[in-house]
Amino acid sequence: MNQQQSLTAAEIINHWEEAKLADIIYQYGEERYSRRIARRIAAQRPFQTTTELAGAIASCFPPQQRHGRIHPATRTFQALRIAVNSELASLETFLQRAPDWLKPGGRLGIITFHSLEDRPVKHQLKSTPSLQVLTKKPISPQPAEIARNPRARSAKLRLSERLSS
Repeated sequence: MNQQQSLTAAEIINHWEEAKLADIIYQYGEERYSRRIARRIAAQRPFQTTTELAGAIASCFPPQQRHGRIHPATRTFQALRIAVNSELASLETFLQRAPDWLKPGGRLGIITFHSLEDRPVKHQLKSTPSLQVLTKKPISPQPAEIARNPRARSAKLRLSERLSS
């Protein structure tokens, strides 16, 4: 997100130690083949293109799992994006500060796209005394919306309202 930051995905892929790489792939990508993927990446370094990297990652999966609904490299690329952008730390900061920005009766809506985002949002909204959760279960897109915008399929909307102080 920040073009001026020093950490890049290329830096992580081509220079981080294998164990640290495996940890971010597992933690941020929730990838069960994280150790195998990190081993393959370390063995085939350096990578010049994302296509090379995606191919190396895909080769870590059993053949029958290489052609599923999502590409085998998707979770690894997600992990890299989250690590490079410090997304979960930014989300945590936002969740701590946002309730103070609202006037009493003000509403906060947060859309998440995967469990690494949704879990902390759900818990923080529930545990913040100044907020009342308005959506017991998250609001998901309807089939018509998913048909118009397939990327919306995993979106979850959670709403809360600032209580009177």
